[in-house]
Amino acid sequence: MTDTDTFLETIEDENRTPLSRLGSSKSLYAATEGDIDTEPVLRAAADAEYAAWQTFETWADDESHDDARQTFAAAASDENDHYETVTDLLEDDHDPEEAETPALHEFLRERGDTVSRLGGLLGRILASDRSKSQTVGFFVGSADPRTAQVFRDFGDDLETQREATLEALSTICESEDDWNRAQDAATGAIEAAYGEYVETLEGLGANPKPVC
Repeated sequence: MTDTDTFLETIEDENRTPLSRLGSSKSLYAATEGDIDTEPVLRAAADAEYAAWQTFETWADDESHDDARQTFAAAASDENDHYETVTDLLEDDHDPEEAETPALHEFLRERGDTVSRLGGLLGRILASDRSKSQTVGFFVGSADPRTAQVFRDFGDDLETQREATLEALSTICESEDDWNRAQDAATGAIEAAYGEYVETLEGLGANPKPVC
């Protein structure tokens, strides 16, 4: 049986550069398409939380494995709560239908088996955790500690999701091939998020490569 700590470390090590850049100061620039201000930052967060809620709710609805279904349902509930929390902070109403589905979630929604979905969920958690750190930093810098704490709390939820996902994988993965598929899906999710990050920054005339 693969050790989950080693499994997680392997994914993080093999995706060190994209994860580092997704957690860089340019992540908000990409997420807001260059408009780094309170409303655009919150709107980008709302778009991301809504997409995650929809993805994981769909997975929970058609999952037959109890542990995986509970993991997906808990993640969907978290993301629903996050979405409602962020939209309450917005000055204007948020219409999720106006937002394009993030490349990360386009990738996730193409995963059809339980192991790949769990791996993809783990990849999403790792990518999202990095970007949320910059959102926290933005609100700290804006002298808005209350909103910064909101996003810190979201990060705590991601940590809980990560542990639940690894636990589900340890229960469901029965072979090395299963673990490899989970790892491929996690990496694919991170690469999808990073690819969109790079494409957006290049479209804005910014260099995506420097970490700072």
